[in-house]
Amino acid sequence: MRHSIIVTFAAACAALPTLPASAGDAGPSVERGHTVAIVSGCHDCHSAGYMESGALDPATALAGAGLGFRGPWGTTYASNLRLVAAERDESEFVEHLRTLKTRPPMPYFNLHAMPEADMRSLYLYIRSLGEPGEPAPAAVPPGEEPTTPYIVFAPPTMPAG
Repeated sequence: MRHSIIVTFAAACAALPTLPASAGDAGPSVERGHTVAIVSGCHDCHSAGYMESGALDPATALAGAGLGFRGPWGTTYASNLRLVAAERDESEFVEHLRTLKTRPPMPYFNLHAMPEADMRSLYLYIRSLGEPGEPAPAAVPPGEEPTTPYIVFAPPTMPAG
């Protein structure tokens, strides 16, 4: 009986319509990249002031931020994605996103699941933003005090027993 339930479920899943990988059926575009940056949360950390206000300033969009994220790993900063894109061509950028591994709190593993068309659109959007600007602050090792404002990411203390 259990086997027939699994087969039935698998058959039902196979009958579902296939959804497009992205809404950009016409191919990668700056407009799609803008949407990807918003819904993927890129601006939340990589655009100074966006997380606090929800307002996007094109002059600082995806240019990194000086707000640190401090935890057991030290203090990390959202990188300047304009510089990341400027240092690579489109295919190199896609490969970078597919293989990126970073420190917390960046959920790099989510990038690995992003459809390639969305990665290419993100690249086009980032390159459309203008001059790359300066790098974000360098990571600060655990135990060292950062010189910038930061958010503390501390695991909860669990009660004994």
